[in-house]
Amino acid sequence: MGKLIGAVLGYFTGGVLLAVVGLAIGHFFDRGLKQAMGFNYAARREQLQQAFFDSTFRIMGHLAKADGRVCEREIHQAEAIFTELGLSSERRRSAIERFKEGSGDAFVLEEEVSRFLEHCAAQPLLKQMLIEALLAMAIADGEIDAAEEAVLSRVAQFLGFATRDFEQLLKMSRAQQHFNYHQHSSREQAHRQQHSDLEDAYTALGVSADVSNAELKKAYRRLMSEHHPDKLIARGVPEDMLKIATEKSQEIRAAYDLIRRHRGVK
Repeated sequence: MGKLIGAVLGYFTGGVLLAVVGLAIGHFFDRGLKQAMGFNYAARREQLQQAFFDSTFRIMGHLAKADGRVCEREIHQAEAIFTELGLSSERRRSAIERFKEGSGDAFVLEEEVSRFLEHCAAQPLLKQMLIEALLAMAIADGEIDAAEEAVLSRVAQFLGFATRDFEQLLKMSRAQQHFNYHQHSSREQAHRQQHSDLEDAYTALGVSADVSNAELKKAYRRLMSEHHPDKLIARGVPEDMLKIATEKSQEIRAAYDLIRRHRGVK
């Protein structure tokens, strides 16, 4: 773009000779801008990734203490999540440290979310992914209890989510988790669960059962786009936390496939 603008301005200012000069100036401008943006973007993405990682595991620790104390079951659950994410030894130690900070008496949820927003306020997708990651972690043991839901609701409020938007994400996360569980149930249970699976599938995609095929496909594509690994990495989600988005994508795809089969749509 710099070369084009330089050449055009040079040509109309002084003909072919100045067009060549403008082209050369534009070339150096493009190269310098590319280098500056590349450096800043890489540094910026690293900041976003670290902010996302730190806030996720600190708030996760706070969630574990939502009922007043961190019990052995919640510690084992956290360790299982660290293992499932495939964190390196160094990242695992860092996650444990952040978890302990979040479960400590000195932790203040509002301050943590404010720190997160200092880096990520301009990234709506990152804010949504933080909520989704926390929901996935909270529901990993089968259900979100009232104390955990209250904490998650406060996080969503601090992030700027409307109440109805958070409640929709909560419903979708629960349906996706239940749907994923049903997909791994035995064949004997499949017939009994068919109707429940179909209801969960629609909820998992955030649509009603009377949605048109075109709107169904649109909702599916939007969700898959939001959870695409390349897009999430570009926005600042750490690579070692993409497993949550990958599993969610699998659940979304399975839900969509079930609905398509039920409707007879290719």
